[in-house]
Amino acid sequence: MPYTLEVCVDSTASALAAQRGGADRLELCADLIVGGTTPSLALVRQVKETTGLPVRALLRPRFGDFCYDRWELAQMKKSAAALVAAGADGIVTGVLTPDGALDAEALRPIYEAAREAAAKAGRPIALTLHRAFDVCRDPFAALDTACALGLSTILTSGQAASAPAGAPLLRQLVDCAAGRIEILVGAGVSPANLPALAKQTGAHSFHLSGKQVLDSRMTFRREGVPMGLPGFSEFELWQTSEETIRKARGVLDTL
Repeated sequence: MPYTLEVCVDSTASALAAQRGGADRLELCADLIVGGTTPSLALVRQVKETTGLPVRALLRPRFGDFCYDRWELAQMKKSAAALVAAGADGIVTGVLTPDGALDAEALRPIYEAAREAAAKAGRPIALTLHRAFDVCRDPFAALDTACALGLSTILTSGQAASAPAGAPLLRQLVDCAAGRIEILVGAGVSPANLPALAKQTGAHSFHLSGKQVLDSRMTFRREGVPMGLPGFSEFELWQTSEETIRKARGVLDTL
């Protein structure tokens, strides 16, 4: 079985680097520095037009937990349809109840909106449960719920800070999925640890950003005026490294 390489990107520059490096598909978001939020429709269109790769758009209205109020859920339903209409080939999202269960009641209309938009566009849709899965109470119950919802993929680190740390649970999840749903291994994945992860987990799908930190093109710099998260420089940019993705592709192609 061939291995799938999904690259998470939040800019067209990163998407093109991933494409050149040999990515099979993209997860597209905004604000990767805070774990990702919903990308703009303009970015979805631009990335589709410039790369031609399958694009799964993250649907996450804000930074923070995955327990959303009714206003946020209404936004997510509308955004799901809009992202697909803009060209997204899939939607990546997740919602939890306050007690940590996967919230099928909240998710069902969001995924249905994506399916309806895809049907209207005359193309298939891939529906992914994101790493809300990694902070849910019971991963095996959540896996069964995801299957019942007809989802394509679960993105997971095995409920650990990184996929290498979560490898034992990832192995159990792959076995439990038994071909019903794709287990996409992500968080801390690198070309160096891919061989061990593939062997330990039995997974055939891997997710990474391959990020590098680049210096800003700004020559004039007003220091000491932060615009975002404390501790992060305004003059550093996170972008996908084409070289890192090419190395990951090469590793997977030799397994």
